[in-house]
This record gives sequence, C-alpha cells and structure tokens, in this order.
Amino acid sequence: MDELFTQRQNMKFTEFDFHKDLAKGVKIAGFKEPSPIQEQAIPIISSGSDLVGQAHTGTGKTAAFGLPMMDKLAKGEIERALVITPTRELATQVADELYHLGRFAGIRTLTVYGGVGYGRQIALIHKGVQIVVATPGRLKDLYKKGKIDVLNPEIVVLDEADEMLDMGFLEEIKEIFEYIPQNRQTLLFSATMPEPIKELASDILYNPQFLSVVGDEETTNNVIEQRYYMINENQRDDALVKLLETEETNKCIVFCRMKREVDRVTEHLQALGFSAAGLHGDLEQIDREVVIKGYRRGQTKIMVATDVAARGLDVKDVTHVINFHIPFDPQSYVHRIGRTGRAGKSGQAITLVTTEEFRELQRIQKEVGAQMRLATLQGGEGLDESGQEYLAEQIRDIHIHNNASDMIAYMGDMDREILLEKLMSRLIVEEQQNTGTQIGFDQDTVDEMMEGYSAEKKVTRNNNRRRKRR
Repeated sequence: MDELFTQRQNMKFTEFDFHKDLAKGVKIAGFKEPSPIQEQAIPIISSGSDLVGQAHTGTGKTAAFGLPMMDKLAKGEIERALVITPTRELATQVADELYHLGRFAGIRTLTVYGGVGYGRQIALIHKGVQIVVATPGRLKDLYKKGKIDVLNPEIVVLDEADEMLDMGFLEEIKEIFEYIPQNRQTLLFSATMPEPIKELASDILYNPQFLSVVGDEETTNNVIEQRYYMINENQRDDALVKLLETEETNKCIVFCRMKREVDRVTEHLQALGFSAAGLHGDLEQIDREVVIKGYRRGQTKIMVATDVAARGLDVKDVTHVINFHIPFDPQSYVHRIGRTGRAGKSGQAITLVTTEEFRELQRIQKEVGAQMRLATLQGGEGLDESGQEYLAEQIRDIHIHNNASDMIAYMGDMDREILLEKLMSRLIVEEQQNTGTQIGFDQDTVDEMMEGYSAEKKVTRNNNRRRKRR
C-alpha cells in the first residue's frame, strides 16, 4: 500500500471541483476548510483509486468519502453507492449527513438495518435510490434471499471496520462482497488496523492507497482531562450522583458494562430528578431513536449506555464521559472517552475504580498512554458534630485486636499523640467515604490499600499452593 501524508495549509473546499449543486450543500453546511482526512482522501477517491483510511470517529471522514462519492453521482459517473456501518445509529448518522450535503443535487439516501420490516427497504432499492447505508446483518439477509439483486454499487464504503470486527461481523462482510460486482471502487475506514482488518483489505481492495491521520500511535486526546476516583464497591452510586451534582456538565455519557446496569443506573438517576435516558441493545429501534434524538437536541442531559450501543455515536458538545465501571479492554477506554473533546473542545473523562480493578486501570494507562490523575472530591471540610459523635461511638465499641499491641511496638519510637492523630485521620477519611462527604481516597490511602491488597493476594496464592500440595 502507498502511504500518503502530504497536507497543504489553509486549503478551501471551493478548490475541489464538485458539482455545483453539491457545492451549494457544502457551502450551506458551513464547510470552509477541509480536515486532514478530507483534504487527503477526497482527491484519491475522486481519482477512482481504492483507499484504506485510518481515522477516528469525529475527524470528518463521512464527508471525506461522502463528498467525492456524491460528486460522481451528481455528475452521472456512477449510479449506485453502498456504505456499510456496524450499527443502526451510525447508519442513521451517516445517512443524515449525506442527505444534508447532497440534497440540492437530488441525491436520495436510504438506511437499511434490522428491527424493522423488509418491504419498504426493498421497494426503495428497486425504485433506484442512489445511496444505501446499511448494517451488515440486514444487508447480508437481503442479498442472500435474492431481494436486492438490482443493488450493484460502483462504490462501496466500509466505515468503522474495526468496530465490525469487534462485533463479530467479519464473516458477514466477506459474504456480502461475494454478491457485489468486482468492477467497483472500495473504500475502507478504520480507527485501528488489527491484522484481520489488514487481511480483509487485501481480499476486497485492489491496489489501494493508504492514509492515516491518527498520528504516531496517538491513542488518547490531549484536550481531554482524564482522572479517576478510587472508591469502595458500595459507593459507586453515591459517587456518580455527587459527580453529576458538582461537575458543570452540558451533555454527559455514563458507561456501564451490562444492560441491566444501564437500566438500574438510569432509573436511579431519574428517581433523583436527573434528566437521564438509557441506551442498550435490547431497546426497540423506535425507542433507541427517541433516546438518541432527545440527547442530541439537549432534551436529555445524561445518557447511560453500554459500549456496543454507543459505538459510532457522534454527538456534539459532550462535555463529560463517566466510566461507572472500568471498560473490559484498553481500546474500549479510547472509544469511550473519544465521545468528548471533539473539534478541539476540551472534555472530561472520569473513571470510578476499586482496588480490585486498579491493575486493569494501570494496564489501560500503559497500553494507550492515558494520562489519568488520581482525584478526590470533598463535599465538606470534615465531619459535622453528628458525624463526630457517631464515629466516637463506633471507636468506643471496637474490640481490641490481639495484634494491636504488636503493631504499636512495630511503629517504634513514633510519638504516641502523632500516632493517635494519624489513626484518627484514617478513620475520618473512611467515614467521609462511607457517608458520601468525600469521593475517592487520597494517594497515601490508595498506596496503603494497594499494599494491603497485594499482601492479601500473596497470602491467597500461597494458601492455594499449600492446598494443591496436599
């Protein structure tokens, strides 16, 4: 593959020789200077070459492939184009953007995805709609059943190819290309380039050009402030609520690992008066569209979502991403926080993590270069009078441990009053945690907790070895 990086300074969209009706749509959309992916991709696609483009969501790649594709349609050079996306949400977003850019050229766009009837989709394809934006599952079914033999696109775009791989669509993609004529121009866009995507590109593209706008292994956006709060497991809900109360959020996405967690957290926030809605794969299509539309328009301020449901979601002005649970893998972390900090604006990425999850957090930091700082959030200067009384009562009721005197001796010649103050400080911090007056342990406490956690794990491993020997 040939790799292209050259870029001019201050190029204008008017320099592209687009059809006049398409150029009108570009002007009304407010496009003036192309983004790097647009500046580099548009001439390649216009020339008819196959292309592999490495770029993240939010870099302007829909226009990068959409404008030269629609220019060929408007000029009568081609009759049909096909865009394949991993999710229904992304298919809808892509189709909407293509419609707004190409409406003055009379270019008709259709979204094809599951969860709705076949009839209308098949009828419009047979009627001659010029651009079909489809998800792999429904598209494969229609081809396999012989319902859309008339769909012979001259340009085919694979958008978010690595997401399709993650979602298990690779075999569907290969099968779809068995139905598509060989005499075509193929464009593949992906945020990352794992080996299966490279192999797919070799199979379905002919002598492609390659371009990348992600930088030297740049993985996390430096305009996003990343921080984490070390909490106890039973403090997640309270920590989330306090963050939402204290942070100046415009739009916020709260990521959960499981669908049932999305439902539970959404209901909890709604009960407290927050403007929140949940998004996951079990929602009916009409409900998903209502949730996304309300969030885009600002009617809903907080979206609680799973990773899969939010893939490809491109919403402007998301100020905060909160990881209610740490993601399963480092790349998911990158995709999550990439929903904020768009178009040069700053963003906040916040992760709630327990001692059991801390090693996973460190792995994410190492693999994607995430610059996360440990943070705490004080809800007050200290315990109020009732809190002090409660803590004092708790201390009076504590049973003296057999090893307590040994620990005092272990502290050596430390002044007894200082030792007492340190112990009281630790108890106060823990009480603040338990009563929600503070979010997150400070660095000293985290260090102590991790030392204790490591020691506990070591003891457990040794005990397991002894049991095996027996």
